[in-house]
Amino acid sequence: MPEAVQPFVVMLAGAIPFIEGEGASPIGVIGGIHPVVAGVAAAAGNFLIVLVVVLLSSRARTAAMARRGSRADAPQQHKPESKGRQRFRRYLVRFGVPGASLLGPLAVPTQITSAMLIASGTPRRWVLLWQAVAIVVWTTLTTTLAWTLFPAAQA
Repeated sequence: MPEAVQPFVVMLAGAIPFIEGEGASPIGVIGGIHPVVAGVAAAAGNFLIVLVVVLLSSRARTAAMARRGSRADAPQQHKPESKGRQRFRRYLVRFGVPGASLLGPLAVPTQITSAMLIASGTPRRWVLLWQAVAIVVWTTLTTTLAWTLFPAAQA
């Protein structure tokens, strides 16, 4: 594959859930791309898809809340929260958005974490800020780890 295209492939891999920046950057490093280029491309791909998810989720939440508000006169049928949503709310209260963003990649993709944070009413800017921090931290960690474990890939 041409060298000029390789960072774009890593960027696309970074946009895929469960691969994300922390999986795409080691792929790039092992593939012979300079670690800084691989890390930046992977993080950029991951963040761009998170941005799309946050914007779409935010619009959907706004529309749903407006619709719910227009039905305020109707009798409310409150259904109980699922156990998963209860657990997420408990963790969100306990660790806040920074903790959910930084620890989230250990369990679920950043795209899902972002959508859940938006659905819970967290402001878009706050979600984007902390998801960006988490993406940079995790991608830097895995890029550095790949760089030190596979130095022959850079020869």
